[in-house]
Amino acid sequence: MDFALTQEHLAIQKMVREFCAREIVPIAAKLDESGHADVYPWDVVRKMGAQNLLGMQTSPEYGGPGLDTQSYAIAIDEVSAASGGIGLLMAAHNSLGQGHIRIEGTPEQKRQYLPDLATGTRMSGWCLTEPNGGSDAATMETVAVRKGTGWVLDGSKIFVTNGDAAEVYVVMAVTDRAKANKGVTAFIVERSDPGCNVGAHERKMGCRASTTTEMHFRDVHLGPERVLGAVDGGFIGALKVLDGGRISIAAMALGIARAAFEEALRYSQERTQFGHPISRFQAIQWMLADSATELDAARLLIQRAAYLKDQGGRTSLESAMAKLYASEVSMRVTNRALQIHGGLGYTVDCPVERYLRDAKLTEIGEGTSEIQRLIIARNLLRS
Repeated sequence: MDFALTQEHLAIQKMVREFCAREIVPIAAKLDESGHADVYPWDVVRKMGAQNLLGMQTSPEYGGPGLDTQSYAIAIDEVSAASGGIGLLMAAHNSLGQGHIRIEGTPEQKRQYLPDLATGTRMSGWCLTEPNGGSDAATMETVAVRKGTGWVLDGSKIFVTNGDAAEVYVVMAVTDRAKANKGVTAFIVERSDPGCNVGAHERKMGCRASTTTEMHFRDVHLGPERVLGAVDGGFIGALKVLDGGRISIAAMALGIARAAFEEALRYSQERTQFGHPISRFQAIQWMLADSATELDAARLLIQRAAYLKDQGGRTSLESAMAKLYASEVSMRVTNRALQIHGGLGYTVDCPVERYLRDAKLTEIGEGTSEIQRLIIARNLLRS
């Protein structure tokens, strides 16, 4: 059993780390502050597109590098260590909006949308959650009604990452209420479609370098070519998308936590109290030891899920385990890092307070910790 990264993986890690050090780290705090002004970080996004970071798993046939899941997780880890918000917008674009088209799209849909999405020429949004429905897809109120050979879409979505920047959206809508979540269909909607409108921006606790908006769809007429996957098969398609997306959120959690740990480790060796660096004190040592151990365990769970996904099978259990553990580790590690910094850690001049705020999103997005436990339990009891 070989846990070492391949030379290709190491090269990707080095490239992304150097890119982040050059383009993201110096402005990460400013990007976090600008989130209050709902300013989308186009300059960084365009540079990420040029580095093939916005279509990592899209095949060369459709304009991407066609990298494996492990490479993608490594890149998300590195970008998120630099900025949780940038890691989030990258994960949402790669895994959700673009990812759904990559996984469920027809050859014609892939040719039409993936080349621009893979290069970041156009950004994507994924529209699932609603004001009255999150994890419970059966309560979805957005509907699509047949009209002739096409459909008319009506409804609203919330918590759409990249909502204000996207030009292509994947929208879940009820097409057969009697079938509950087995009557949901995914549609491709373009920003230019009449009736497609960006709503209010969310004022977030963390990950503020990415923008999150409402989306409103009023009498949006869509041709049959806009159905993504099978009619009434949107919920099953979404589950496939989320299996991969949860690996990326786990990697995001890992990157944020790793950055916090590295800050705490450095600070503990520089800060002196009672004539010694605080790293000499057992209380600090145990926090560092616990964090280092948990980070390694999270990394191994992510690597396992990524490896299994690349073998072509379903990874619902493994993705949920990786996402659950890595996100909760991220909260513990960032909290310890802030504690090690003491009063300094509670100030906005110290990056660990940003890491702590960013980490919380990973326990919520793409299925809360409670939903991950439900998925894990169901898989265990089914076996």
